[in-house]
Amino acid sequence: MQLHPITVIEIIFTVIFLGALYTIAMLIPKTKRKIGLYAAGIITVIVLAFFLIRPHWINYQVSIKTDQLHSYLEKKYPGEEWKITRSNGRQYNPYHLEVEFSSEKGWKYLYWVKDAANIKQTGYSVQDGDTKIEGKHFQPENW
Repeated sequence: MQLHPITVIEIIFTVIFLGALYTIAMLIPKTKRKIGLYAAGIITVIVLAFFLIRPHWINYQVSIKTDQLHSYLEKKYPGEEWKITRSNGRQYNPYHLEVEFSSEKGWKYLYWVKDAANIKQTGYSVQDGDTKIEGKHFQPENW
């Protein structure tokens, strides 16, 4: 399993932070040490829960935003068919969704979805060898 560099950096800083917490908890006087260790343990559980829950939360949010984009596109382009995808990886914003319309193969339009009322087309890519600058679904009013 190969980890993304951002993930490695997060893990390193988290281990350093938690190690410092436990070191501090061990250095405080014996009368307060137990409280310090409990606090460090609770913070460790919270951090682990964050790292376990975050990917599922992002996937849940993306599914909602995909549905919102689908509704937006149905209103904007009735009768059209499209495929909505997203780029996977830590370096990509999970809320930027790519749309490829069946009537315009090879063109991909990038949409940013904040909520159902705030959807903007933020970019597009053209098919290799295509000389057109603007596609059929280009929305310059959103730029």
